[in-house]
Amino acid sequence: MAKDFPKRSENYSEWYNELVYRADLAESSAVRGCMVIKPYGYAIWEKMQQVLDKMFKDTGHSNAYFPLFIPKSFLSKEAAHIEGFAKECAVVTHYRLKNAPDGSGIIVDPEAKLEEELIVRPTSETIIWNTYRNWIMSYRDLPLLINQWANVVRWEMRTRLFLRTTEFLWQEGHTAHATVDEAIAETKLMLDVYANFVETYMAVPVIKGVKTANERFAGALDTYCIEALMQDGKALQAGTSHFLGQNFAKAFDVKFTSKEGKQEFVWATSWGVSTRLMGALVMAHSDDDGLILPPMLAPIQVVIVPIYKSEEQLQQVDAFVDPIIKSLKQKNISVKYDNRDTYKPGWKFSEYEFKGVPIRIAVGPRDMDNNQVEIARRDTKEKATYSIVDLDVKVENLLIQIQDNIYKKASDHRESATHYVDTWDDFVAVLDNSPGFVYAHWDGTSETEDAIKEKTKATIRCIPLNNKMEEGKCILTGKPSSQRVIFARAY
Repeated sequence: MAKDFPKRSENYSEWYNELVYRADLAESSAVRGCMVIKPYGYAIWEKMQQVLDKMFKDTGHSNAYFPLFIPKSFLSKEAAHIEGFAKECAVVTHYRLKNAPDGSGIIVDPEAKLEEELIVRPTSETIIWNTYRNWIMSYRDLPLLINQWANVVRWEMRTRLFLRTTEFLWQEGHTAHATVDEAIAETKLMLDVYANFVETYMAVPVIKGVKTANERFAGALDTYCIEALMQDGKALQAGTSHFLGQNFAKAFDVKFTSKEGKQEFVWATSWGVSTRLMGALVMAHSDDDGLILPPMLAPIQVVIVPIYKSEEQLQQVDAFVDPIIKSLKQKNISVKYDNRDTYKPGWKFSEYEFKGVPIRIAVGPRDMDNNQVEIARRDTKEKATYSIVDLDVKVENLLIQIQDNIYKKASDHRESATHYVDTWDDFVAVLDNSPGFVYAHWDGTSETEDAIKEKTKATIRCIPLNNKMEEGKCILTGKPSSQRVIFARAY
């Protein structure tokens, strides 16, 4: 499976692209910039969805669905919002096709022009807040806690599977509250939910922080984020939660009658994660032999491969592994028994190693004679022989160890790739030679932030929450600074 597979150290970008293709996660489609998520890749996304959906519902949120198309006039109601998305919008202008008069093919019917153009959803704040105006009348209707699983379209010039595509899948939460404190609490709560998911299930450590004004979501008063570090030293924004204030409530006239009988505008939040998390999962853990998946998100946690020379031996292995499979499933461990006779065991070993299956169990005649199996771990490549007595418990514990080990490896990498610098020369040297998270002083101005980005392509990833206050001087201007922020080159 890994023949002629590029190495991370030689070409990280090519390694990533080839891994996504060869592991059957996704492929480019006939539509420029869009992807086809293949069954194995979608199975991982489904597990992410299932976990996140439960976390959302456990915190009081309900799912709904809103239109894909947004009237153009809606976007113009919130100035900062339209400015942020205008260059990425796909626009529907007509609603009908017809045969060309000369028989050359199909053309857009010029008589079928829409009275008002429709924007293909880049994000749903405007259509949702126009709807909320009809749902919210009094304080009794609040808080309104809604999530939507959907696709969105943002017209990207440079695309890469999962990381940046013209169309992608995501969830977007949109909530309305009676007070500013409730809305801010919601914003931070959902940031914690994202951080918990990414660290616990994806085994990727993150830093929680707030974005600068330059990096803030269009139309938000504050954007909170979780930032992860990939193996090549580039940062990846893994999730965002936005405090929208009353901007959208005022734009769409969403008011409620308070307990005191006064008409007030509601306070809003929005928050989301996307299939970009799939890219993070691949880049944070995988190696030169293919995917490494954390067990909690692996579609197949255990694969069992029979070793045999005859049909009779295969039938014996079938009978031997049957109770093993049942015991594993009783512990909610996803297991696949690959007894296909079209591929040899060695080919199967390579296939499942490349696809990142956490545990591989091999069973042959000698194993059956000794009531044992051979287990190989994907994360460390270690192999060991295990008795079949209480094998389900041993496998369950091993999956926990693998999950913890994958997280520790990612955490150790982040720690080794985190730097503190005080001068411009050191800042540039670290970015060029030892990329990662760079803690440095910044004078707090958008002008300086833009200048640093233009000179180095590094951006301020976030101002960490509960950041340590520390007097210093801006690395570019030398002006006073009260705290360090995190810089990095990013996806």
